Amino acid sequence: MGIDASLSARVLDLAVTIQQIPAPPFGEAQRAEFVRQRFAVEGLEAVSLDALGNVFACLPGSGRSKPLVVSAHLDTVFPFDTDLKVRREADRIFGPGIGDNSLGVAGLFGLLWALRQERGDQPGLPGDLWLVANVGEEGLGDLRGIRAVVERFKDEPLAYLILEGMAFGQVYHRALGVQRYRITVRTEGGHSWVDYGRHSAIHELAELITRITAIHAPAKPRSTLNVGVISGGTSINTIAPEARLELDLRSEGAETLAGLVRQVERAVAAAEKPGVRVALELIGRRPAGKLASNHPLVRVAKRALQKQGTQPNLTIGSTDANVPLSQGLPAITIGLSTGFGAHTTNEYINTPPLAQGLGQLVDVALGAFEELSS
Repeated sequence: MGIDASLSARVLDLAVTIQQIPAPPFGEAQRAEFVRQRFAVEGLEAVSLDALGNVFACLPGSGRSKPLVVSAHLDTVFPFDTDLKVRREADRIFGPGIGDNSLGVAGLFGLLWALRQERGDQPGLPGDLWLVANVGEEGLGDLRGIRAVVERFKDEPLAYLILEGMAFGQVYHRALGVQRYRITVRTEGGHSWVDYGRHSAIHELAELITRITAIHAPAKPRSTLNVGVISGGTSINTIAPEARLELDLRSEGAETLAGLVRQVERAVAAAEKPGVRVALELIGRRPAGKLASNHPLVRVAKRALQKQGTQPNLTIGSTDANVPLSQGLPAITIGLSTGFGAHTTNEYINTPPLAQGLGQLVDVALGAFEELSS
């Protein structure tokens, strides 16, 4: 479907409005309420918030087909005190969270507006179209929002279509397995002069980090290991009684990921000694899964991109699609535009590709109803 410039501009304006509402993980309530109100203004049915703060709205279909769920995550990586100032330069819009995932949320409305523009106020879809803005995709949100969405709908939908503001041209049909841990070291602590010689939790943690980062993360299947956060201590002249780190492990291979976990567990066990206690806590798990590259939903997504003059790239990633894919349910993640600097304050999106991204989205939604319900 071709998208006119006015519709793209309308979606971009809404994305900026959404971006201006802070929404860190566990702090999405204000943004969720904004989306809920906008869904209601659009005249959608069954507009509601669940206990977690996920927002639901339904564009009713004829009932000849099972429903389709289209979802975009509300949250960003940025804390409440982040400067969310936006600036526009030529064909770019800069702003923390503008692409990940304010544009994705605005895309839910873009899909609705495009369908109505093409087909009228009642587009006459064969099945219900559920638009969902979910919480908890980023960081320690641990996909809690989409878990609740899938728990609600289970295997009833034809598919789960996940929207990201960036990554236009990508079709994520494989879910990257991720496990995250907090490792805490505790010691007696003391005064840096009077009690010198006692174990320092910070010193012990530093040694443990050295052992962990020496673990080999293979290139095939591609695997990564990252200590992303360290904290602890009381003052410069205190032998630290406690210190902790947060560790992110990823792999394209489930067995390889399990092997990395076992090595970390051994390193933690080896760090235990008299006067040094080490605790390993699982704080995040993004399950792996995949949809065959020849599945009808993947074929629909490929055709939609080719129609927009873009060569599709079938790939793997860690997105909300992990949850339905891990349960054997049809799901993909697609992007609406391109950009750079995700998860940084210099994040930006390119505005020209949005028309293609929205056209792709409409064709994937309509194609899903056509291909998966037959």
